[in-house]
Amino acid sequence: MKHNPYKIVQMFEEEVAEYTGSKYAVALDNCTDALFLSCIYHQVKKVTIPKRTYLSVPQAIISAGGMIDFEDLEWSGIYQLKPYPIYDSARRFTSNMYIPNTLMCLSFHPKKTFKMRKGGMILTDDFEAYQWLKRAGHEGRGQVPYREDDITFVGWNMYMTPPEAADGLWLMQGIPQDNEDSEEEYPDLTKFTLFKNYVTHNDTPLSV
Repeated sequence: MKHNPYKIVQMFEEEVAEYTGSKYAVALDNCTDALFLSCIYHQVKKVTIPKRTYLSVPQAIISAGGMIDFEDLEWSGIYQLKPYPIYDSARRFTSNMYIPNTLMCLSFHPKKTFKMRKGGMILTDDFEAYQWLKRAGHEGRGQVPYREDDITFVGWNMYMTPPEAADGLWLMQGIPQDNEDSEEEYPDLTKFTLFKNYVTHNDTPLSV
């Protein structure tokens, strides 16, 4: 029987999926890559996000081929990359948080609720999306050594390693059932030169 060091990654994914209430989870190296892959999967065009969020979020959208509309929106914990069923959930990690029929992108970091050294994850209840995301984040590979696989599309090197997953699995043993959203003040991204071509628009509130 061949030893599979990535079995512990699968164990960590299953633990987080059960905790959050999703059917599946895809472990990655950070939340930005989780957002990028989610945007690629949904072939995003124009995406509306709060103008005050982390810098890498609009960069992930642009890298995936999308355009940005910023809105003046106060948010806590999570927000939607409208109109797509994608959520930036970098500031939330608590039990039964999963919103059905979405891709929810998590962030694991010492400044976040789940204090791994670094990591990210995508929650989903869509098996087809799960299969694609697993391959896309692991260079287009399946769950076998690539010499035994057939690579059919371009993937990315974004997967979580076994040592990171082992750290996360250990931390899961002491995670409370209910956690408050972590908070951080973000600058207005429309003031950065990179985003000058993107227009701030309405301040319609988002219910989550």
